[in-house]
Parts: sequence; structure tokens; C-alpha cells
Amino acid sequence: MANPHVDVLIIGAGLSGIGAACHIKKFCKGKSIAVLERRKAIGGTWDLFRYPGIRSDSDMFTLGYSFKPWKGEKVLANGQEIREYVTEAAQEFGVTEDIHFGLKVVSAKWNTQQCQWTVEALNEETSKTETFTSQYLIGCTGYYNYDQGYAPEFPGLSKFKGTVVHPQQWPENLDYTGKKVVVIGSGATAITLVPAMSDKAGHVTMLQRSPTYIASIPSVDPLSVVLKKFLPDTVVYNLGRARNIALQRLIFKLSKERPKAIKRLLLGATRLRMGKGFDMKHFTPSYNPWDQRLCVVPDGDLFKVLKDGKADIVTDHIDTFVKEGIKLKSGQVLEADVVVTATGLDLQILGGMALEVDGQSLTPDQTLSYKGVMMSGIPNFGMVFGYTNASWTLKADLAAEFMCRVINHMDAKGANKVVPSAEGVGTTAKPLFDLEAGYMKRAADRLPKQGEAYPWNIENNYLADRPVLKKGALEDEFLKFESVAVQASAPKAAKKPARKAAAKAA
Repeated sequence: MANPHVDVLIIGAGLSGIGAACHIKKFCKGKSIAVLERRKAIGGTWDLFRYPGIRSDSDMFTLGYSFKPWKGEKVLANGQEIREYVTEAAQEFGVTEDIHFGLKVVSAKWNTQQCQWTVEALNEETSKTETFTSQYLIGCTGYYNYDQGYAPEFPGLSKFKGTVVHPQQWPENLDYTGKKVVVIGSGATAITLVPAMSDKAGHVTMLQRSPTYIASIPSVDPLSVVLKKFLPDTVVYNLGRARNIALQRLIFKLSKERPKAIKRLLLGATRLRMGKGFDMKHFTPSYNPWDQRLCVVPDGDLFKVLKDGKADIVTDHIDTFVKEGIKLKSGQVLEADVVVTATGLDLQILGGMALEVDGQSLTPDQTLSYKGVMMSGIPNFGMVFGYTNASWTLKADLAAEFMCRVINHMDAKGANKVVPSAEGVGTTAKPLFDLEAGYMKRAADRLPKQGEAYPWNIENNYLADRPVLKKGALEDEFLKFESVAVQASAPKAAKKPARKAAAKAA
């Protein structure tokens, strides 16, 4: 089934995709769009993950969009609240009617003679393929495999008589009331699950190979609560956003420049929460702050359930699963009825779709990242990928606005093709994202490469990116704008995609 040609085709209806669509509606007046979404609802990550306590690990002042104030009081919002927020944005900007649900994008092919993309998407219910064409393509699929998370091979797993679940495939009917639960992991998912499950479970144990830095933040921003009595929501939101952006950057900068001081500060705060009798080895990582992502908990909820005895932490390595639970290298056996493998994500770029440029297959690792938005050798294309050391949406907003600027500049020049050229640019061994996280290391060979200097390197710095992506010059020696004589006319752009579907906030 062929669908009408649109100006801009966006892959993904999560936080990034809806944000990009809203930006196009706002800054590129008259451009037709379509959004392809594999799931049956808006939300992406926040629709997929349904484990107990699912919440943001970034504050909503910065995880929220630049163009839509977050009006809730929670600093860390839960999954349903984020889904509702994203769905509201889609409705307010007239994006909902442009979304095609239930379509998994399998391939995207660029043809210079036609100066357009041809995208094939599989309807997984009917097994039929639908075809879309567009002048521009923007990938907003996030960074991990939606089909499955990362689960290492655990020896003896078949011997275990209990239930094993991964947070990415949480069963709706899982009843853990009064049961012994072991959560394997120490990242953002694990530290969310432990306090959330402890109210119903008989006991929860967090089993970690190595600790993570964990900081407590207020669940509600007290200053914003006061300011809302006197100022409009938008003003309060923008003030909180500016403050938190500055704080995030300051903490990250100090972590790199004075790691010992920040380490003492973080561990000192944890020690105050846990008391003198607690063994701090469970919260003392072997690495420096922000070598891996810093985790946060609202109102110290994790520390509270540990002190109350509803949960505990064990730092050890798994030897093997046994019938009654998990045997550790130390010889200790953790009895369990339910084991949750919060062991991370399987990183995947562009949702796993195949890319082709003028008949030549291309994978992301064969490209260089241009300004952290476009990819060398791929025309009329952008990829939204957020920050690893700050809120995802800060970079997603900038990337979407940059693509809007490129599209408008193309119209002003009368150009129909734009492509970053990395000819003669040297590459570096530096990974695309400078984090020691396991899922980043496992997928380093699947990611675009970095160049030795700007605009081919990534700083992960909002304060540096903002002036460049929002106001900086678009034309340079690397970004090539062309006017291609189209040999075969593309179908006329439709005002609205033919098949429409309304999102349901799940």
C-alpha cells in the first residue's frame, strides 16, 4: 500500500518524535508531515515500560519540552504522567492526526534522481507492507531495542523454580505480594523497582556487582510551588529549567575537574541518610562520579526502605542459579520467588531499519556524526539523540530546531538536497558517547563515529550546543546544499497523510 508523499517523515512517536513533529508544525509552516509509530499509542519508552514505580530519571523542568511547560508538581514524573504530557503536546500542535500507528519501519532508501526518501513499514498485524515517500527523514527511535532488553547468560537459570522477569517485558498479572524478590542491577531501573516493590513484597534484595552513585532530590520543588502563587506557569517553568540546566552542567563539570571532592560530597550525603552502622561499600563505586550516569531518587525513597528493613543490598557476583534462588560467589544463597533482571538495554540505532543511499547499503558505524544531529553521507536526514549527561529532551529540542532551520534554509536557497560531507576528515577512537555504561560499551561498534574536531565531535554540553544549533551559521565547508534536477517527479505533497489514527493515552 502506497501512501501520499509528505515533506517530512518522522520515525517514532515518543518524546523525541512528538517533539520533532511539534517543532515542524511551529517553525516550518505549511510543511506536510507523517509520523510512523510501531506501537499503538503515543509515548515510546513511557508506553513500553510498565514496571512498578516507572518514572523519569531526569527532572521534568529539563525533561519537558522547551515549548510546553510541565505543570505538574513532581520533580521526577511517573510513566503515565509523562505519556499524558507527550500526548497533550501532540494534540495541542495538531500532530495526532498525522500519526500512523502499528507500523514497524524496516527500510529507508534515498534516491538522488528523485531527491526523496522511500520508506517501507511493516504492519505487524496484517503482515502487509506500506510505503511512504518524503523529502526529509528524521529518526526519533531512541537508542535501544524495543523487542528485548539485555540479559546476560546466567548459569543454572533453568534450575530456578521461581519467576524471572525483565523490566522491559513486565507481565501485567505478576503478583509478588508477600514474596521474596531479588532485583539484579544497580542502575536507574533497579533503584526505582526496589522501593516500589517493597510495599507489597515480603522482602526485596538489590543484588549488584558494583555500586552506583545515588543522590536524593526533593520529590516536589519547593521554590516552584511558592513561585506559582505569584507567577504564571510558563515563567516558573522557564526559571526552573534555566536553574536546573546550570546546576546539571556545574555538577558534571565539577565531577570531571574535582572528582574526589564530588565523590566525598555524594558519599557523605548517603552516609547521613543511612546512618553510621551501614556498610558504605554498597554505595561506593570504583569509578569517579559521572564516568557513569548519576542516579537520583525522590526524597531518598531507596534509603528509607533499606533503613526500614523492607529491602537490603548485596554486593557480590552470581555463581549460579539454584532451585531456591541465586548462589553467589561468596557462597551465600539468596532465596527468591521472583527475580527481576534489571540488567540494562540492548542499544539499537534507528530502530534497526536498513539504510540505503543511491543503491548502497549504509550502517550508522560507517558515518560521522555532524553536530550530533546529521550523519555524513546521508542526505536530507536527521537523527534525534539526547544527552547522556543531562536530560534527553534538552538535546532533542535543539536537534529538532536545527533540522527546522536546515529545512527553511533549503527553501530560501531553492535547494532540494543537503548532506554533510566528511571527505578528508580524520576520525578518532573516542566513542560517540563518553560513558562507561555497559550498554554503551556493548554497542560502541554500532554507533556513528566522532571526528577529531568540530563539527564532527560531540561535547554533550547544552550550553555550548544551544547557540550553535539555534542561531549558528548553517553553511560551512562540510554541509553541502545542492539543487538537483529531479528526473522523475515525486508525488505532490499531501496536506494530510491518507491514513489517520488517533492516539490513546494508555
